[in-house]
Amino acid sequence: MKVVVVGATGNVGTAVLRALRDTGEVSEIVGVARRLPGEDVEPYSGCRWESVDIAAASTADDVVQQLTDVFRGADAVVHLAWLIQPNSRRELLRRVNVEGTERVAAAVAAAGVPHLVSASSVGAYSPDEARSRGEVVRRDEGWATDGVDSSHYSADKAAQERVLDQFAADHPQVVVTRLRTALIFQAEAASEIQRYFLGSKVPVQALKLAKPLALPLPKGLVLQALHADDAGRAYAAAVVKRAPGAFNVCADDILGPKELADIVDHGRFVELPPAAVRGAVAAAHSAGLVAADAGWIDMAMQVPMMDNNRAVDELGWRPLHTAAEALTELLDGMVAGVGHPSPPLLPRSPDDAPLPVLGEPAERGAEAGSAGGEVETAHDVREQFSKELLELYLSDHLTGATAGANRAERMAEDFVDTPVYPQLARLAQEIRAERTFLRNLIDDLGFQRKAHRQAAAWAGERIGRLKGNGKILERSPMTMLLEADLMRSAIHGKLGVWQTLRDHAPALGLDPQVFEDLIEAFLGQEKLLDEVHQYARQRALRNDRTTFWD
Repeated sequence: MKVVVVGATGNVGTAVLRALRDTGEVSEIVGVARRLPGEDVEPYSGCRWESVDIAAASTADDVVQQLTDVFRGADAVVHLAWLIQPNSRRELLRRVNVEGTERVAAAVAAAGVPHLVSASSVGAYSPDEARSRGEVVRRDEGWATDGVDSSHYSADKAAQERVLDQFAADHPQVVVTRLRTALIFQAEAASEIQRYFLGSKVPVQALKLAKPLALPLPKGLVLQALHADDAGRAYAAAVVKRAPGAFNVCADDILGPKELADIVDHGRFVELPPAAVRGAVAAAHSAGLVAADAGWIDMAMQVPMMDNNRAVDELGWRPLHTAAEALTELLDGMVAGVGHPSPPLLPRSPDDAPLPVLGEPAERGAEAGSAGGEVETAHDVREQFSKELLELYLSDHLTGATAGANRAERMAEDFVDTPVYPQLARLAQEIRAERTFLRNLIDDLGFQRKAHRQAAAWAGERIGRLKGNGKILERSPMTMLLEADLMRSAIHGKLGVWQTLRDHAPALGLDPQVFEDLIEAFLGQEKLLDEVHQYARQRALRNDRTTFWD
């Protein structure tokens, strides 16, 4: 069987690839994503990859044609692509999640694929009044799927169900399977889930040092969860069995307050009025302290508990992990900042992200660059170099790298709805990793980093966001052009430090080839920025073209 997986690099997609690789009936896997992973990393190796933006910054006609070409000859298409953030871009989320599903389904029909397997969710279900009475009743797939109106995720999942209903009615020759999964957890997705739901300001890692005296929870909260590996196995079973209709997929156990508190460690909890918890989350989200909005609380408090018997009976599937085990693994992963080398799953700390030219974490970059041994200290090279000048030179470049990394990451966030987002996201990842490499190299050489300069760079980059661009309360079409101009200058400055370190590498006890590789990486980054600049300059100053896709 040939299987195409759309949205193959995230939490669920990574698990589905693992499961399909272990499924004897599957002989070929094609991965589709907007940002492609490293193809030398499991489970992405061995797949053929296609970069397609299904709806963020693309037309329906173009995408359907692209996907049709990718889908031809496939026995099944598994559609997993879904945008969780940014919460503030409601129209963008709807376009990617609902219209994106319409486009994938249209390409399935056009390519003659006999089977579409789509990711639905417990979030598609209508509220269950039993929840408000404190009752736990397991509902089967016949429960209504009108969603929870105040949750954008739930509303879009319900709308996606209508798209699948219509497609199934219009194309009876295509078997349509939808998996309504519980919350899906695994360690490798820990940092992604923290970014999407908690954000960087919630100090989950503090749980290494201490536990809360009691876990605060909204009264009546109960949850179902699923380990990602069990989700992957369910998708693989659906592909092989080719069974039509909806399937609830969840672990057998239900997590109530006591179980949740036990996972945190001590078993103590305090129940709070749900309205108070909702208000607190809404305020924290508005203040930028928490990534998720209050709609997630509404959904968690209202959706039914699922009965997974149909998946067990008809797919021959059974969960191998409990919900408690899945959540424990996730929490441990969050505390440790665990991730995986794909664009959505990167670890929390940039120190743990791969530096592409070295093929390993940037934290080890300086050590990997040493010439067959330990990096020499500043004392060892003092007679050949002016320690003061070399220290200042490297520190000044670190200051520039700090500002550049922040600017690149902001550009990727701001321009997610443009066709050049993949280039910007890749550039941001590489620049951040190189900044970490330079920081650690300075430490290994025994030099001072001059932290006050890094703080000034951080502040200056944020003040720079207030530059005049002709708009106050909305994005200016000129912003991308200005930012691309600045970033082109910035990376040319970075080229200078790599050239200088290459020339002096032997005397510093470093491997010159590392810096040759970084210079080569600069050429790739220059090409990426040229593509961004070309896109921006053709649109930014004209009334008849748009920079953004909204």
